[in-house]
Amino acid sequence: MTPPPAPASAAATPLFAAAKKVYARSVTGLFAKWRWALVWLTQIIFFGLPWLTWGGRPAVWLDLEGRRFYVFSLILYPQDVIYLTAILIISAMALFLFTAVAGRQWCGYACPQTVYTEIYMWMERLAEGERNARMKLDAAPMSARKLGRKLAKQTLWIAFALWCGITLVGYFTPIRELLASLAHGTPGPWETFWVFFYAFATYGNAGHMREQVCKYMCPYARFQSAMFDKDTLIVTYDAARGEPRGARAKKADYKAQGLGECINCTLCVQVCPVGIDIRNGLQYECISCAACIDACDSVMDKMGYPRGLIRYSTENGVANGWSRQQLLRRVLRPRVLVYTAILAAVTIALLASIALRTPFKVDIVRDRAALARIVAGGRIENIYRVQIMNAAEAAHTFTLQAQGLPGLEVAAGRTVEVPAAQAKWVSVRLQTPYDAAAPGAHPVTLSISAPQLGEVTEKTIFMLPR
Repeated sequence: MTPPPAPASAAATPLFAAAKKVYARSVTGLFAKWRWALVWLTQIIFFGLPWLTWGGRPAVWLDLEGRRFYVFSLILYPQDVIYLTAILIISAMALFLFTAVAGRQWCGYACPQTVYTEIYMWMERLAEGERNARMKLDAAPMSARKLGRKLAKQTLWIAFALWCGITLVGYFTPIRELLASLAHGTPGPWETFWVFFYAFATYGNAGHMREQVCKYMCPYARFQSAMFDKDTLIVTYDAARGEPRGARAKKADYKAQGLGECINCTLCVQVCPVGIDIRNGLQYECISCAACIDACDSVMDKMGYPRGLIRYSTENGVANGWSRQQLLRRVLRPRVLVYTAILAAVTIALLASIALRTPFKVDIVRDRAALARIVAGGRIENIYRVQIMNAAEAAHTFTLQAQGLPGLEVAAGRTVEVPAAQAKWVSVRLQTPYDAAAPGAHPVTLSISAPQLGEVTEKTIFMLPR
């Protein structure tokens, strides 16, 4: 039996609505200046660090091949992964704390997606013009003028993306060497891959996907509600002041007309980089960039109304009409205090650990081919392999001493010279008299020291045969 055909209306209904392109209008104001200040600061740091030198090497160099990370005078080895763990914990707790207090202002001002989107929108305006001009250009048929402007935009976008990729790889391969290899056409395969991969990611995320990354790809937007409460600072629309909306003459008595202070100019929507209407209430897409605040304040100034129809506030602050002092008093609430205490404890522990860190490390491995042997003079000998990692910027000579058994001494490998920022394996022979202790395994301590670096002690086992 043939099933009946589907209704035409049902067959034409799409399962998903196509994303509409957001044409964000440029805006000026206090918060726009803060955003650009953060753009400059973050990019000066990102693009500048690979060019700094420290002791004849890059100041920040993630040397994967040498298994060392250089951060100015600090040299980290794979064994220092605990520091990376602490940094990740600090980053997470700082994000939780900042979100509980100030909402998604990280997203609006310093997130790489926001920063690069701001840069790409600036280049787009430079090539194609302001919001209305871009909308007309996209709607117009293809022409030499349109093609030229589109090519100019794409050239700027691609050039900036490639420079971002080169800079990123410059943290792993010294950037001067990288540029020389690129100029001669001889970069390594992994350098080539990551330059183009990061360039493609920057170009795609900041140039084309933009608000789609914030809406659908970024997990932060999804779980931020778990960190928000009614005292979290957010971008809010004061509906009590603004409603009902409506157009009016500048000198008209809007209260007599039954209107609120919102003139329904929609500038707050036009400047929003994620394309939402903040007047509909808090939405998870909002990145708290305050572009709508700058736009609304400029309109309020022109109309002669007080600023703050759209402003940074809290749900409790708007509902109760709190002043700035009352809002600040609600900052130190239990959630914020707990986050602050954990963040402070982990940060202090990390800084103390780095300050007290001995600039060399030692690993001891017993020679398992022979547990113990009798040597000349009737002494018992055990053999060990010792790795000394010199994390200092100069070569050092290390002295080894052993304690734990009567007459225990280092018979060979007493001194070891290790070059700067290098690791060296040496064979160490420990000997003790035959009758120094009962047969079996005995704990002993090996002390490794250098005059300017201090001393490290490691425990191991000395075997005495029956």
